[in-house]
Amino acid sequence: MRQIDVHKLSDEAKFNGFHGKVLLWCALIIIFDGYDLAVAGIALPSIMKEMGVTAQNAGFMVSSALFGMMFGAIFLGTIADKIGRRKAIAICIFLFSVFTAAAGFTHDPYTFSAMRFMAGLGIGGVMPNVVAQMTEYSPKKIRATMVTLMFSGYAVGGMLAALLGKGLIEAYGWSSVFLAAGLPVILIPFILKSLPESMPFLIKENRLDELKKIVSQMSPGYRPDANDRFALSSADKAEGAPISKLFQDGRGFSTVMFWITFFMCLFMVYALSSWLTKLMASAGYSLGSALTFVLVLNFGAMIGAVGGGWLADRFHIKYVLVGMYALAAVSITLLGYKVPTEVLFLLVGLAGASTIGTQIVTYAYAGQFYPMAVRSTGIGWASGVGRSGAILAPIVIGTLVGMSLPLEQNFMAIAIPAVIAMFAASMINHKRSASASHDSVSLATPSASAMASK
Repeated sequence: MRQIDVHKLSDEAKFNGFHGKVLLWCALIIIFDGYDLAVAGIALPSIMKEMGVTAQNAGFMVSSALFGMMFGAIFLGTIADKIGRRKAIAICIFLFSVFTAAAGFTHDPYTFSAMRFMAGLGIGGVMPNVVAQMTEYSPKKIRATMVTLMFSGYAVGGMLAALLGKGLIEAYGWSSVFLAAGLPVILIPFILKSLPESMPFLIKENRLDELKKIVSQMSPGYRPDANDRFALSSADKAEGAPISKLFQDGRGFSTVMFWITFFMCLFMVYALSSWLTKLMASAGYSLGSALTFVLVLNFGAMIGAVGGGWLADRFHIKYVLVGMYALAAVSITLLGYKVPTEVLFLLVGLAGASTIGTQIVTYAYAGQFYPMAVRSTGIGWASGVGRSGAILAPIVIGTLVGMSLPLEQNFMAIAIPAVIAMFAASMINHKRSASASHDSVSLATPSASAMASK
């Protein structure tokens, strides 16, 4: 009778077609998610004009989706550890596709906000689940790269929204970009069929034949045997994935630091996503030029995410994050000052790399930090608490825009959270992470492992 450690098999597997398939589906889901999220910011000037709302009220309209995301991240992240990750992901896709499309049929701010809240449940819920999925099924040596590569789909979705927004809004009005968001619902049956279920969930449900099939695809060297027993570490045997698990084994302080980091980073991400177009338009740029800044922001995010993941696989992920937050503080502050257009584009790209890109690396770190069985719960709660920062951002920045403050003060208000996030990330105790308990620092070279032990 063999004892099979699925965690070890996943860690030591060589990248193959199975990993590629998981990456492709997860990235595609995140592209749709990114589109749904960016679409409100892209259409905001047109919505404000048609519905006759003030900047502050528009901030509340944008925040309705983010409020939904907070609940979605916590509850649909946590429920995945109970009903299975595949079902939870399918529920999330249904919610964000159907209700974002429904928002396109609304004509008043209240109904619009209600539809965006419902869509937000799915947008927020899908993120912790796909991060947990990608973390679980990535070889250890390239895990950060895999997670950030998948999550760069978020920036692709944002770029898609900006590109489609330019043409669709001018030709068919703002509702058209929302209606286009309903298309992903047709992919749900294919995702349910193609995406593998979480391994700890299959062990808990005693679906061992399904598990053996997945493990043999993930690690072709494994040959199934009728007498195989599948082992999980004690940390991975959390019954019902209780929230209290996030505060056990010395993880409590670091969990709070993750929550602060997520809060601050998501504040910056949503402040820029919601108001960059409007701020640039008020600085004298045309709507077309302002939308180009959104493209540059998301292109920078993609480079920041993949580059950050590549660095995290070679150096200590925690210190990579600290450096990225420092870059965010500098680049966002400089956006408020008069500089040549070329420099401004560079700064917007750096701001995207060090906010959206950094958020993606932060998700990757949270995915490594928590044990498999509570991974969705851990990421879901960090993301959910962080959503309160995302909810506040459009309202706070909307209020500042309404006060007609100088441009540099608006951007300074967006940059301050980067400094706080930098300190919070530096205080995470990496020795308490699940990856450290598996005898080496997850996603790092031997030299980085040595660093972590100091």
